[in-house]
Amino acid sequence: MARAILKKAGEADERRLFVSHGEADVLNLGELIIGRGVFEPGWQWSQHVKPLSGTESCEVVHTLCVLTGRMHIQMRDGQELDLDPGDVAFIPPGHDAWVVGDEVCRVVDFTGAEDYARVRMGRDEAPQPSLQ
Repeated sequence: MARAILKKAGEADERRLFVSHGEADVLNLGELIIGRGVFEPGWQWSQHVKPLSGTESCEVVHTLCVLTGRMHIQMRDGQELDLDPGDVAFIPPGHDAWVVGDEVCRVVDFTGAEDYARVRMGRDEAPQPSLQ
């Protein structure tokens, strides 16, 4: 029988720093892995996560809810989305994204956390994330 699991959102099992401008926290809830992303103004996937992932675009599937801030998504096929607080979105692989405006964008991701912002290159090749 499955057991109930309770965790505090601020007490992540793993924290993945972007090259700069934010971080992703990973919370393992047994069969479900949840992500909490903090994207600072100026953040863009192609600048601040791409060097870690080693892919041309974000290849992670996201099912997320925006808590604060705004984000723009641009799909490889040209489709574009603007996400605002309270929006819930499904974003398939093959996209870039960036923060819009001067407010930190915070999201909860219900499907992409296991692989998001995970360093894919050899340790010596991977850029070192900024602690700023």
